Amino acid sequence: MSEQEDRLEQLERAIAVCLKTVAGRADMVVQYGPRKAMLTDDRARLPQLPHEPEAEDIAFVRGVADRFALRLAYHDERLHNERLPRTLHGIALFEALEDARIEAIGALAMPGMAANMQAELEERITRQLKTVSPLASDVDELALALGLLARERLAGLPVPAAAQALVARWRDHIEKHAGERLERLRDMLHDQAAFADMVRDIIHALDPGAAETDEQDVGQRPDEESEEAGDVGEGEPNEMEDAASEDVSAAGGGEQESADRGEVDAQFVDQGMDDAQDAGDADGLMTAPPMPMSNEQPEGYRVFTTEFDEVVVAEELATPEELNRLRMQLDKQVGPLQGVVGRLANRLQRLLLAQQSRAWEFDLEEGMLDAARLARVVVDPLQPLSFKQEKESDFRDTVVTLLIDNSGSMRGRPITIAAICTDILARTLERCGVKVEILGFTTREWKGGRARKKWLAENRPPNPGRLNDLRHIVYKPADVPYRRGRRSIGLMLREGLLKENIDGEALLWAHQRLLARPEQRRILMVISDGAPVDDSTLTVNDTAYLERHLKEVIADIEARSPVELVAIGIGHDVTRYYRRALTIHDVEGLGQAMMEKLAELFAEEGALPARQRRRRHQRGAQPQVA
Repeated sequence: MSEQEDRLEQLERAIAVCLKTVAGRADMVVQYGPRKAMLTDDRARLPQLPHEPEAEDIAFVRGVADRFALRLAYHDERLHNERLPRTLHGIALFEALEDARIEAIGALAMPGMAANMQAELEERITRQLKTVSPLASDVDELALALGLLARERLAGLPVPAAAQALVARWRDHIEKHAGERLERLRDMLHDQAAFADMVRDIIHALDPGAAETDEQDVGQRPDEESEEAGDVGEGEPNEMEDAASEDVSAAGGGEQESADRGEVDAQFVDQGMDDAQDAGDADGLMTAPPMPMSNEQPEGYRVFTTEFDEVVVAEELATPEELNRLRMQLDKQVGPLQGVVGRLANRLQRLLLAQQSRAWEFDLEEGMLDAARLARVVVDPLQPLSFKQEKESDFRDTVVTLLIDNSGSMRGRPITIAAICTDILARTLERCGVKVEILGFTTREWKGGRARKKWLAENRPPNPGRLNDLRHIVYKPADVPYRRGRRSIGLMLREGLLKENIDGEALLWAHQRLLARPEQRRILMVISDGAPVDDSTLTVNDTAYLERHLKEVIADIEARSPVELVAIGIGHDVTRYYRRALTIHDVEGLGQAMMEKLAELFAEEGALPARQRRRRHQRGAQPQVA
């Protein structure tokens, strides 16, 4: 080891020791890597220092470590969640002020820590403003400005130069409505409960209604009441279906949607799901043709052992009581996104139902009486009555698999919003007769688990390949109605479930399940926030081992499989892996991204009924291609 490498290792070890000491967690696992910084209860990943770090590089990494250590030491997650507002606006403002509280405690106690966190803050804010989503709202700006002003008030941390113009736009508004309360927060820095209560008052002053909490709305959720009614009165009509039918009628006649009709908020009533589920089981359904790809691992990719891998249904990972609790927790989180994602889901539903356009057969001897042809009987009494029957136009039977990254970096808001969007999307698609399978992928243990122990016991044979225990989770099989599988989706929120991610093998697994399905059209949507990461595997193979395998699997599926593959990356560029992909920088945009990508797929020229395609060409419309 060179002298420079030895100094770098000593520096990294010193930063890790400082983090553990401040956090009071001697057993914390601290690692360094080129990927996004990450913090869990027992593990921290810090940015990788360059080979010859400058002073600002060291300050940045120390700032990240100090911020993580302070959160572990002074933040009570249970108390935080109890007081967290329900609205999306409130959540953003609440978390911005809680972050400011934590960092102010460290900055006031240790000037060196204040300097480190300021350097990290400057770099982080500069990156954030450069990559901010074009869909960012005033709420996003207000939350950022509020957090920076709170740091300035509480700890004297100056506003970063990159954000000064943004803060200037909001300073007067914040000072006018919440300046006095911000001043009073200084006396509550070490009392998280009192601080949170004052923060709720600040949020209410800045945005009345945004501080709404779970307790304020118990028993007032119309969607929950509708779901309970749906379990009792299955098959009865509901308002959403009536509204969707009106939209379908308009679409079927070639008319554009009227601007003053308004969009129907999604109610997501669980009525008639068994009927929708049975719709795809009609006689004469075409079976899948032989596949040109074998679904085997690409050449050069090795697995040390599959002995400890598992494919497990969600119900096996938690007790019924815990699943009920997690489902209730997820239901409480649906509120902030219900309106936005619900409207997007309604648009997707109208698109799907419009493709299942109906036609009539006339001049039949039995069926429904054709009133339009009664004039024949008046003119000629000997003319027999004419009947008609409704028939459905051809619509390709479809199944959609949602494959969700369950890695540790998804912890917190990303996995919560992924669960919410997955839940709503499953309801929407199944209501339209499209079957949905929900899968997740992670590992059973950190740092290799039993596979690594076996490798060590066998004297560490070289080039072992993948060296961890896979855990592939079936949250909802395609043939299980949403109503019976909804409880399992809440398992995504379980603490300790999210660990490492080996994307290539998870993709092959989900793809193999799709190939066994009888539906004519099969769609696989992958939701991920980063490249494949498994420290146990990457420490004994080259650093691109898992990423290279993922690229090979994707290329094989896209080139030779009938499965339509689409991916959404959360803060991570997946367009370099997938041909049909989208990257979002703000996790709140996940719902819109999921709906839009599926809408593109279903609106493709090949998916439209012939009559609808002719109508579109007659209007001069160009077909949409994803």
